[in-house]
Amino acid sequence: MRDLFPVLRVLGVLTCMFALSLALPGFLSWGLGESVWPVYPLAALVTLSAGGALWWGLRHQRQELQPRHGVILVTLVWLLLPLSASLPLWLALDHVGRPVTFTHAYFEAVSGLTTTGSTVLSGLDALPASVNFWRTFLQWLGGMGILILAVAVLPLLGVGGSQLFKAEAAGPVKDTKLTPRVTETAKGLWGVYAAFSVLCFGAFWAAGMGWLDALMHMFTTISLGGLSSHDASFAYFDSPLLEAVAVFFMLLASCNFALYFVALRKGHWRGIGRDPEVRATLLALVGGGLLVALLLWAKGEYPPLQALRHGMFHVVSVATTTGYATQDYLAWPVFAPVFMLLLSGVATSAGSTGGGIKMVRMLILLKQARRELTRLVHPRAVQPVLLGGRVIDSRVIFSVLAFMLVYGATVIVLSMVLMLTDLDPLTAFSAVLASVHCTGPGLGAVGPSSNYAVLTDFQIWVCTLGMLLGRLEILSFMAMLTPAFWRR
Repeated sequence: MRDLFPVLRVLGVLTCMFALSLALPGFLSWGLGESVWPVYPLAALVTLSAGGALWWGLRHQRQELQPRHGVILVTLVWLLLPLSASLPLWLALDHVGRPVTFTHAYFEAVSGLTTTGSTVLSGLDALPASVNFWRTFLQWLGGMGILILAVAVLPLLGVGGSQLFKAEAAGPVKDTKLTPRVTETAKGLWGVYAAFSVLCFGAFWAAGMGWLDALMHMFTTISLGGLSSHDASFAYFDSPLLEAVAVFFMLLASCNFALYFVALRKGHWRGIGRDPEVRATLLALVGGGLLVALLLWAKGEYPPLQALRHGMFHVVSVATTTGYATQDYLAWPVFAPVFMLLLSGVATSAGSTGGGIKMVRMLILLKQARRELTRLVHPRAVQPVLLGGRVIDSRVIFSVLAFMLVYGATVIVLSMVLMLTDLDPLTAFSAVLASVHCTGPGLGAVGPSSNYAVLTDFQIWVCTLGMLLGRLEILSFMAMLTPAFWRR
């Protein structure tokens, strides 16, 4: 247990930092004259007290974090910070006469921080603006990862951040030194994230959204989260121009932010277009959008321009794990919604704000499969797996294979658990897949025209677990369950 004291100390500091973020919805609520404004300083005080007590009690534990400490800390943060994030939701909704259970409040907070975008709330248009602001702001915080932001300040606390960065980052970002110091890398990535956020807000505002709607939908577009302040989601605006702006920034956020950082730092903008993962991601998204648009036109669902508008918007939205909707796409030919949900597993890059398997893993799997097929014909052939002209280390390939095995097992087991509760197979499988991919809307009873409030509390906890596993990329959490992880 003493070995965990440095982890708990840093957890206390992160909790205190998170408490400060409640100032934003608090000031907004006070400025708009809402009666719920005292909720936010109260929630901040409770969170600050808990984090401060943890930090103060362990303030002398200043050891450098080891690799397994980073995994433990990341897991604890994603499990415990939603408790703090759910507190203002629970208090505010109770204050306006719409009380929610702890299960629903925690689910909503996890959905926000993991950028999933599932919700159990309805009547969003009638909620206090500060509540919707907090829901969407959680997604913006979770988009690049609260912990990567914390890496930039951990050295000030006497704790190195490299292990934390590696535990939180996805795919090749964790093993690529963009700068000599991981602190500078974290600051650079958040700088790019903030710059894109400002541009997205300005574009939404200029295209016709009110400033508050523009701010909240910027939060959930750049983070690929998809929560909205309206029950009708993006259909509330009914604007092709706003949908085009959203598509552009969703495509932008679906690519590796590390490439943007390198391009800004060194001026190598051509490197973005040459990256095989970026090319594959954009090909999947744009090609998938055109395919669904062609299907909608061929089946007589819409005239050509409307088919292109709705097909491209929904494919990019669902496949990037954002989850905005302007149409009930479950009424489309069955191929379209199933295709979009499956595409959400692969159509974002590692180092982006999206969820799912990540495109780089799929490319490695395809190249490994091609190598095995070649070996059947030429057993003595030496054919390394190449990606972007670089040889992929066998350890990376084995890691990808292990991830896919655990991913498949997770989806199957959680789906079977939901079906044990008499949930129909389509809803069960799609709810798990949408949760693990951090996509949001699924199929069946949890489609775009409904929400997760139709599920029982137990079913909601299963989906909550799926969101957390998806955000932790499964292997990090599973590693903690092995005896070797806890052995000195």
